[in-house]
Amino acid sequence: MLLPDCGAEVDGPKRLLEPGSAVNAPRDACGQSPAHLAARAGHPFFLLWQLQAGADLNHQDAFGEAPIHKAAKVGSLECLSLLVASDVLIDLRNKNGQTAEDLAWSGGFPQCAKFLTTVRHTQSMKLSEQSKCSFNTDNCGLLLKNKRAYRNVDNLDGKKQRSDGR
Repeated sequence: MLLPDCGAEVDGPKRLLEPGSAVNAPRDACGQSPAHLAARAGHPFFLLWQLQAGADLNHQDAFGEAPIHKAAKVGSLECLSLLVASDVLIDLRNKNGQTAEDLAWSGGFPQCAKFLTTVRHTQSMKLSEQSKCSFNTDNCGLLLKNKRAYRNVDNLDGKKQRSDGR
């Protein structure tokens, strides 16, 4: 399959402001939406505008790249921060099997790569904690109820009890 040449340059904000199509409609031969173009140009305000207009920030173009890939390729920490805060899928892989984190490392943007690494680890830890409780919801809830019940029985007046019982 031969992919069209999408060019390396972006026409900047002018192209993002063109009227006449839906927010998620591909704007070029590679299936890039305005959100892709904003991220690729490193324009966080236009990206925010796209987000507020309902853009699908996980939409992948002909190369399998979402806006997060585009932002990582150009080293736009501002765009990456906005995308992460918008709950994009940071583990999306392009057609070469690369994540945005991989592209940031290979593009020479260690600050962006470290940011994405930290986010990935944080998300993994959250999922791990959630799965521990979801497998044992009765135990997690019971433990919390028992703690509260114990506190309420021993301390009816809210004061700490002395070891001699007074």
